[in-house]
Amino acid sequence: MNFDFVLPSRIRFGRGVVRELPEVLNAMKIKKIMIVTDPGILAAGILEPILRALQDALEVVVFSDIEANPKDYNIHSGADLARREGVEALVAIGGGSPIDAAKGIAVVARQGGLIREYATRAIDADCLPLITVPTTAGTGSEITFSSVITDTREKFKFTVKSPALAAVTALVDPALTDTLPPHITAATGLDALTHGIEGYTATCTEPIAEALGLYGIEFIGKYIERAVQHGEDTEARDGMMMGSLLAGLSFSHSDVASVHCMAEALGSLYDKPHGVCNSIILPHVMRVNLPYVEGKYARVARALGIEEKDDSKAALAGIERIEEISRAIGLPNFKSLGIDPKDFELLGELSFKNGSNASNPKKMTASDYAKLFEDIHKA
Repeated sequence: MNFDFVLPSRIRFGRGVVRELPEVLNAMKIKKIMIVTDPGILAAGILEPILRALQDALEVVVFSDIEANPKDYNIHSGADLARREGVEALVAIGGGSPIDAAKGIAVVARQGGLIREYATRAIDADCLPLITVPTTAGTGSEITFSSVITDTREKFKFTVKSPALAAVTALVDPALTDTLPPHITAATGLDALTHGIEGYTATCTEPIAEALGLYGIEFIGKYIERAVQHGEDTEARDGMMMGSLLAGLSFSHSDVASVHCMAEALGSLYDKPHGVCNSIILPHVMRVNLPYVEGKYARVARALGIEEKDDSKAALAGIERIEEISRAIGLPNFKSLGIDPKDFELLGELSFKNGSNASNPKKMTASDYAKLFEDIHKA
């Protein structure tokens, strides 16, 4: 067994660690930064205390023109601003969209070109240094070295991946999630659960990624309903942030698979929320994969609290438990997304083209994906 496990980011976890940002930047001898965030973070007031803490220590530029499912033009605008301002580092504050966008900006600002080129082009180590501050318990992007961007010309999501994209430091502060509304807590939580399950079962996984994925699943299964239904429950918020972090570490050293292939296709064509798409698709893909990874799905089920000893029964019970969680926390069904059945064939093709398709336990064709979209629509 051979594998290469790299963890290039320093992780500082705990309530209040965001206050260590000035210290982190000072240790790096940084004098001018660009904060990459989105309009929602600005409106929520999360940025204000951070800016106050930084204002006497260094010069700050704020770039907030980031959309959900970040677009290629968001990256190019941010990179242009970073170059014009001569910033020395980036600080990404927000959910997966600002953090993924910041990774793209870090590359293009230093190495030029179009972000879509880096889906197939080698990335040099010379990127703008990045500090990440996640405000959701879901994407794990704060510690991954990949970034998912929407190509607006081709209407296709592509992945840029390199250890050079990893954050220098991730400040993982669960307190920043305390005021997240229930629907965002729910969607990002199921996104994290999907990361743990796919990171654990992807064909390219390895033992460390498997262990991280399973432990992340255990945290999420224990705390997600409490975090959604009782947002003031700090133990649940802390548990969800830890689960998301572990699941992110898992899939970053393994891969995601068909759930993400399909969710990213929906995001490309319809710009639907990524976590919501994952939550809807996850149990359906698990049923397709069940004959190929029954033993692993049984262990997933036990991490979710299922006590059944028979692997076959446990695996099915685990899938049903995920569906039960989704209903309990109010996640929508597929029909609520308003997807036109005429697009199922195109969505199948986009799913098949996704780079993570090869990592799914069952080998999937474009027609397999199209049929699965149809089945989910009918369910």
